[in-house]
Amino acid sequence: MKNYRDYCVKLLENRSVTLMDIADVSRYLQAEYHESLTAEQFIPAINSILAKREVQFAIMVAVEMDMQAEARNLFNKELEDILLRDEPLFGVDEVNAYGITNLYGSIALTNFGYIDKFKYGIIAEINERGKSGVECHTFLDDVVGAIAAAAASKFAHGSQIIDEE
Repeated sequence: MKNYRDYCVKLLENRSVTLMDIADVSRYLQAEYHESLTAEQFIPAINSILAKREVQFAIMVAVEMDMQAEARNLFNKELEDILLRDEPLFGVDEVNAYGITNLYGSIALTNFGYIDKFKYGIIAEINERGKSGVECHTFLDDVVGAIAAAAASKFAHGSQIIDEE
């Protein structure tokens, strides 16, 4: 089966999200417990997470949904409006991201909830860009937050070096 890891990294980069951006959010989530952490320390965990097919599919769906909403040519007007304004009660974007966090336990899920509510770093930037009415990042902010939360969880469990794939 094809591995879409590199394709997904490109999708994220095309939406102005780098692995270092995600690593910075992961570092933020763990900084209270480990003061000397650097974002670079999370790159191996992020790469491991991106190697999982379920994560790849979540990224592909997220980016495609946002791009189609921006293009204004696929969805009915009601759904398009919901996506473009990132309707708080929509929830489907979070459900897509839960598939990522569920692979990494309750710490990943609680980290995701925290970062989804109290936006930090690239998550805040993505949300601001989405408010333009031109760009849509309804799904993107959640998958990025979920990847960062999962990487923070891997670190918290001491598995950032040991690849359990």
